[in-house]
Amino acid sequence: MAGCVTFTTSRPSQALRQSRQAFRAQGRRCAVKVQAKVDLQGGPRFVKGKCYVTRDNIDTDQIIPAEYLTLVPSKPAEYEKLGSYAMIGLPEQEYPERYVPVDSMKTEYPIIIGGENFGCGSSREHAPVALGAAGAKVVLAQTFARIFFRNCVATGELYPVETDRRLCDELVTGQEVEVDMEANVLKVVETGKTYDLKDLGAAGPVIDAGGLFNFARQEGMIKAAV
Repeated sequence: MAGCVTFTTSRPSQALRQSRQAFRAQGRRCAVKVQAKVDLQGGPRFVKGKCYVTRDNIDTDQIIPAEYLTLVPSKPAEYEKLGSYAMIGLPEQEYPERYVPVDSMKTEYPIIIGGENFGCGSSREHAPVALGAAGAKVVLAQTFARIFFRNCVATGELYPVETDRRLCDELVTGQEVEVDMEANVLKVVETGKTYDLKDLGAAGPVIDAGGLFNFARQEGMIKAAV
């Protein structure tokens, strides 16, 4: 077909694979740029703090309503402002405790608990960016919407971790928990009860690096910025 490029090599060479990866990474230049990433103070993938419990089908309009998408995450002040609106779309009757308090820029809940299909809805990258800007470090859910999971990895804003357990039925907002993403275990501090988590797999190193574009630079797939 005219205008199409066809690869006829049955087994791509290492150089070709790296070229394809670099091309995909370079495409990130047209995507949302962010100001900050998950900060684990240089330690392992371990987060301790209060959890905020949500239910099934939390969509991107609830995470960050469309009216706030005019904020530009690459500008520090607007990145912080974006975080102040994280989860503001949740219905008050179901979530009387706001994720980010009124007149505050940060949340006291670095760990979010979800049910099934967390992050469904539109493909906006602002959703994980807003959560990261608010201070979220990890979201634990039974399942994630595919695009939301991908955007978490691509932006490097927070870790999306799956679990077979329905944690949203067993935990309550405000409980202090520990999330060990190396041992793949969540522990409730008060009771000592533990829950198994699924391994991050190949997504982990990309988020560790600060997102897809930074990972591509780190691995030498594209040239570092000068």
